[in-house]
Amino acid sequence: MKDSKFLDLLQTSQRPLLSDGAMGTLLNQRGVSFERCFDELNLTDPALVAAIHREYIDAGSQIIQTNTFGANRFKLAHHGLEHQVAEINAAAVELARRVVMASFKDVLIAGDVGPLGVRLAPFGRVQPEQARQVFAEQIAALIEAGVDLLIIETMTDLYEIREAISAARQINPHVPVVASMTFTRDDRTLLGDDPIKVARGIQEAGADVIGINCSGGPNQILRILKQMHAALPEARFSVMPNAGWPEQVGGRIMYPASPEYFGEYALAFWQAGASLVGGCCGTTPAHISVMRQAIETRPLEKFSNGFSLAVVEREEANQERQAPTQMAQKLMDGRFVVAVEMDPPRGLTTQKLLAGSSLLAEAGADVINVADSPMARMRMSPWAVCRLIQEKVGIETVLHFPTRGRNLLRVQGDLLAAHALGVRNVFVVMGDPTAIGDYPDAMDNYDLVPSGLIKLIKQGFNAGVDHAGVDIGQPTSFFVGCALNLTPSNPESELKNLRRKLNAGADFILTQPIYDLKPAVSFLERIKSEIEHFHTPLLVGVLPLVSARHAAFLQHEVPGVNIPQEIHDRIAAAGERAAQTGIDIAFELIEQMANFAQGIYLMPAFNRFDYAAEIIEKVRRLELPAEQTKFSQSG
Repeated sequence: MKDSKFLDLLQTSQRPLLSDGAMGTLLNQRGVSFERCFDELNLTDPALVAAIHREYIDAGSQIIQTNTFGANRFKLAHHGLEHQVAEINAAAVELARRVVMASFKDVLIAGDVGPLGVRLAPFGRVQPEQARQVFAEQIAALIEAGVDLLIIETMTDLYEIREAISAARQINPHVPVVASMTFTRDDRTLLGDDPIKVARGIQEAGADVIGINCSGGPNQILRILKQMHAALPEARFSVMPNAGWPEQVGGRIMYPASPEYFGEYALAFWQAGASLVGGCCGTTPAHISVMRQAIETRPLEKFSNGFSLAVVEREEANQERQAPTQMAQKLMDGRFVVAVEMDPPRGLTTQKLLAGSSLLAEAGADVINVADSPMARMRMSPWAVCRLIQEKVGIETVLHFPTRGRNLLRVQGDLLAAHALGVRNVFVVMGDPTAIGDYPDAMDNYDLVPSGLIKLIKQGFNAGVDHAGVDIGQPTSFFVGCALNLTPSNPESELKNLRRKLNAGADFILTQPIYDLKPAVSFLERIKSEIEHFHTPLLVGVLPLVSARHAAFLQHEVPGVNIPQEIHDRIAAAGERAAQTGIDIAFELIEQMANFAQGIYLMPAFNRFDYAAEIIEKVRRLELPAEQTKFSQSG
């Protein structure tokens, strides 16, 4: 390393440096499968890699990262390329250098070093010294080829990132190192370390810049940055968020956060102490361009941002009865049913969960919906949560039952366990892919799609036989729900899936949150016209907004949520009364939903069960139609 131009810039620049976005995102968009070795493209398709580098430079990146995220011996071995570590890394640096020279711009080249793709002891079989040697092999090739700095990124394990930093210092004590960790949705690493422990660990290991990358969208990374900066105010920080929480669509991972949304957060990152700003999965040159413009046009004096969304959790319960369940009976009687969603706790503490359930029950909720590993995050078993709520609070529950991650043996065993615990309302869903959650390498297979599981329950278990037709001794009495998107991007596919679920025997339907009723009602009318005798009870999703920032977060970072501009404007104009305005909007929507729905599926944001209780109490005072459409429980 000839000099430390990167560190000099960090010290002298009055604004944060801007790095590039995700090479992999653009490679995939241009037809390169995720099954391919992206790093090998440095040798086999250098023009494609070079074109992406140039796009990021033209967008305003002051630093570009080499296409070497997976160019270590362990990962390359999956493609039979383990003997080309030095060649692939050197080619990547030379490729980046040529693009920089051709741009006639002063752009730094960062050697990108990703995780090894293996677990280190004591959580795996690879010893620390082995990991250090593998890191050293890649890092030596990058430094010898002439990178200006190293960015060690997307690490989930403090043990591993320490070995990577150690390898860098071993090869060249003077090379600038940005060391970056990724966090789960609960603001902890995959192994449970909190932001402050991570920041101190990276600093003690000898990194020049403490980084946060990947993780969720900009909001989460800002929250983590503030914690780290408060603990280590003299340290330098780097932030490179994903473009929101990903969604799997048509076999591809999609990211919802727009470039304009990133522009707002670029200023917030700067204000919160970031010296280096960039992007990770889902970010494109358009995101970098908007961030560059936002940073360059902002006056240097201090400014406030007010971005302070916090992520909290929800809970749920269970009860033991025989056919029909209370929920089924209320729907058959034409009652307007109020279901409220709660998430299981991450640890052992259930006091808040039970207190929230009690508040909701007292307010008049009919049933508590307990999620199972929402967003593929590790949580307490929802079976236990349902049992606790039904036993301690006395309100019936709905068990969310994902098919993903379960083979036929486990599916059937879990169903029997739920019924034995008195949990008989079941909401069948596919479940979130593990690739977006706490354990991206966890088994993601499934033997049944939702319609298949509904058929197994309604036509198998409820008839007294298992999937193989073997007698289970006594029929179960499950009341089964399915999911529906009332504003689908592909209406034909959504109709086809709904028809399968109804033919399999689904008893009720839950939808995602709705803020614009016109397209939802229009699609519902189409359902009624194309599905003969459609009378299945529909509980429409309601998620009360609490602030303008919350509305923006949902719009840009949560797949499938569309909030009309007039609602954004109304929440923004409410100022300090935004939460109350959100409650008012939710109730206004519910009043209209009562004309076509048999109930609501209420999702309290940020564990604000007090807001949910206020809405429920208003609903109970609402003069509903004389009697909602009755139905006959199928199966």
